[in-house]
Amino acid sequence: MKKLSKIFIIICFIVLNPVIVNSAEILQIKSSNTILVGDQNRNLTIGLFCVDVNENDELKATNLLKSEFPRGSKVKIKPFGFKENVLLAKVFNIKGTKEMTELLVAKELTSKICSS
Repeated sequence: MKKLSKIFIIICFIVLNPVIVNSAEILQIKSSNTILVGDQNRNLTIGLFCVDVNENDELKATNLLKSEFPRGSKVKIKPFGFKENVLLAKVFNIKGTKEMTELLVAKELTSKICSS
């Protein structure tokens, strides 16, 4: 009985112990709709889902994203598909309070071109 309770406690500790999750981080914001993220062993180019920035606002939009999501920022990615070998996704800060596309729409640098 004593041995069984020790095994039960060990199993509970393993199952209930929080797992360390390594999130992706911003490596580079290439343009207003293309970013490079990475985790511990790979890099991934992401195209922002539903973003179409006017050429005149490109620099302003890119600078906005760089200021709100600086290099090394931890992010969560919600994928929607692939287009020309680029993952189309929405990118959120780790707390989920900011999303890149919504940030651009709020500053009127892009309009939503599709529904989520």
